[in-house]
Amino acid sequence: MADVPSSERPGPSDEPPFLSDEQVESFLRDAAEGGGAAAPKEPSARARMVAARLREQDEPAPWRAPQGGPKGGGRRRRWGAVVGVVALAAVAVIALRPSLVTDHLPGGEAEAAASPAPLPAETARPTGAPGDPAGAQQATREHPFRGSPALRWADGADAIELPEAKAVAGMSKADAELALRRTKEFLVAANLDPDVIAGGRPDKALGLLDPEAQKDLLPDQRRGLREPSREYDPVGLFSRFDPDEVRLAGDVVKVRGRMTLAGGKPGEIKVHADYTFVYPLVRSDGGDHVERTIVRREITTLLLDPDRWYATPGKLAIEEYKVNTFNTACEVYDGYLHPVFPEDREQATGPSVDPYDRSREMRETQGEECGTVTRT
Repeated sequence: MADVPSSERPGPSDEPPFLSDEQVESFLRDAAEGGGAAAPKEPSARARMVAARLREQDEPAPWRAPQGGPKGGGRRRRWGAVVGVVALAAVAVIALRPSLVTDHLPGGEAEAAASPAPLPAETARPTGAPGDPAGAQQATREHPFRGSPALRWADGADAIELPEAKAVAGMSKADAELALRRTKEFLVAANLDPDVIAGGRPDKALGLLDPEAQKDLLPDQRRGLREPSREYDPVGLFSRFDPDEVRLAGDVVKVRGRMTLAGGKPGEIKVHADYTFVYPLVRSDGGDHVERTIVRREITTLLLDPDRWYATPGKLAIEEYKVNTFNTACEVYDGYLHPVFPEDREQATGPSVDPYDRSREMRETQGEECGTVTRT
């Protein structure tokens, strides 16, 4: 409760007891229905002060005195004053306890807790793991990120913000802008395209890659999409789920990360991207339980000067990439990520990892053992 100025505080001997929520709500309900219920008998010092001012206002000033008219005029004035007392008392109560109203309104505190203000963009490696959000922790179809740090992350492609472009490695600012834009387009096509998430082929993402500079990578990815295996697994670059098993809960994927620009050898622009994608999923055959699969990716792309390198103008090459996936089935290499629901969980033997901790370096491999996630 806000501090009350000392001139308005009740003395130690006459301090009124604090009204309960039930008393306040009953008073407001009776007043709204026009009932005859009395207001709480022990008002606060502030309420007494408001009532005194209203009594003074009920005495009309000479220039506002009624000039004849029906006899009921005085009664109407008194009824108006009573309504004024009720309205102002209600305003005073709401000012002291806004949750009595805001929790039941669209956009109120309950909804604000489900959709808090987003975090500012990430511009450097965090210094630690994010804390747990306050409030209800159980995810629902309507609020699939509740209970997750991703609740405050930006949505989808809007989260991938481009840094300022500059001329590097003997290439122009316009070339750098193109390299940044193409890298974002690849990340979106590989991780946020609804058709790809639903198990489709990432043809748009593949179309952004340079066939001249990626003579091995492109054939390997296409083979993995046709015949996925441990060696050729497309989820290394693409976020895909089996549509017969799961589907997105809603249409939002939360994303957090950053992108940096650098120059490599002459005629070589490097863009490094480090992003975490959070996918809320439900079973395709029904059910309301929401599970989240988290995918963190690091990728370094190259835009090469075709006058100096064997390269296709405007196409990207991938220098290297890493992926860590969380809350997905281990030792399954069928080209899909498989979120693990409670009834499918087995005792894990690997290390525990916080999938939201972006302050740590990515693990080089997921290891042979199936680890645990501390939260999803």
